[in-house]
Amino acid sequence: MTSSQSAKVHGLLEQPIALSQFINEAPIGILVVDPELRVVLMNRALEALTGFVSSEVSGVPCCFVLRTNLCLDGCPVKNLTPQGGSICLESNILNKNREKIPVRVTTSALIGEKGRIVGYTKSVEDMRYLQKADGAGGRFSFGNLIGNSPEMQRVLRLLPAIAQTDSSVLITGQTGTGKDFVAEAIHNASQRSRSPFVKVNCGALPESLLESELFGHQKGAFTGAIENKPGRFRLAHNGTLYLTEIGDLPLNLQVKLLSFLDDQVIYPLGGSRGIHVDVRVIAATHRDLEGMTRQGRFREDLLFRLNVIRLQLPPLSQRGQDINMLIDHFLHHFNARFRKKIKSLSPRARKILLEYSFPGNVRELRNIIEFAVNLSDGDTIRSEHLSTYLKTPIPVQVEAETNPPIEKKEIVLETSHNSLNLDWAHVEREMIMDALVKARGNRAKAAKLLGLGRSTLWRKMKNYLIVP
Repeated sequence: MTSSQSAKVHGLLEQPIALSQFINEAPIGILVVDPELRVVLMNRALEALTGFVSSEVSGVPCCFVLRTNLCLDGCPVKNLTPQGGSICLESNILNKNREKIPVRVTTSALIGEKGRIVGYTKSVEDMRYLQKADGAGGRFSFGNLIGNSPEMQRVLRLLPAIAQTDSSVLITGQTGTGKDFVAEAIHNASQRSRSPFVKVNCGALPESLLESELFGHQKGAFTGAIENKPGRFRLAHNGTLYLTEIGDLPLNLQVKLLSFLDDQVIYPLGGSRGIHVDVRVIAATHRDLEGMTRQGRFREDLLFRLNVIRLQLPPLSQRGQDINMLIDHFLHHFNARFRKKIKSLSPRARKILLEYSFPGNVRELRNIIEFAVNLSDGDTIRSEHLSTYLKTPIPVQVEAETNPPIEKKEIVLETSHNSLNLDWAHVEREMIMDALVKARGNRAKAAKLLGLGRSTLWRKMKNYLIVP
């Protein structure tokens, strides 16, 4: 039998191509088995889903790899004939880490030259993003979003219906509330899920580059344009373009975006002809767009055009017992990621977190748990494993986001200690100093504890005069 890794596809192109390379490009899991249902080959997507590597399961019965309940209820290959066709069923697999994952399995027969079945293929699609409420606990999830609170359940119940439309979506809410996860979950549950999901941060690029990045350019359109560039709209064709920080989009590009939303045609820089692209637009912002329209900083007609479907995500402080659920969720996630065996938080540590106001919302909670899991050397996260600033009352100076000149207001985070006059810069400096102490001066370890890149940590240390 030919090795699965060296198997070639002949007659398709001028030269034979490797079968493994051919199927590795597929975005869903693919398993090839022989007539006795022994594994011949699996692609990278299925390796990621199951946790097994193709080379280590070659020749193993597929029921020991996929481990679906279909293996117990009756394998669908029994109902396949040499006349062709396929069988699509929803099921669950148990991956190598013993996690139960909902999937859709499509099984097809491979017919040889003599008309006999010579093997089977199984296409496995991850269906976790379509999980619904489990009635017993009232828990509701959609994609990577979970929540028990009425505020989150109201949002999550809307998402499946929103995903089935092509209308523009505007997601608003404070920084760290999960706007990116909502946008990606909508795409994954839509009919566009097999096409690209392209994200553009409108505030991350200078205006001179943003237009070319979004709409593309023709060769020679400006100095340095040595070749044609398609732009993000064309890259997202048949899929979804996610414009985060839409409030930072310059006014001249707001006009071009409005034009696209009206006729689905883009005009690359230096080009004279429009190009039709089929793209759904999802936008997100933490800014007050209505206030910006009154100040002339955001076009009112564009706001109306984006505001077809609007989702307002609640801050974590308004989500009640969701905080407990998210603490346990992130603890489980980072246990698996860092191969720790932490079972719980001490009552004191959990109390500190439940009394904290989380100005950074879910993102801040996630970083706090990651930090604590890194520091804990036992089976319990204690209060000393939490960042120092959580145990200190902090009056934070917050910049108003919409009204120049900048106004400031004070938000007091309540804890059981005395107040200190610290702004966020002081808090962040304290977190960096705390991490450096725990890492005994090792900057790489400190950066890992903080969830930062080494270059980012170095830049912040320079800004806060921790290093000369």
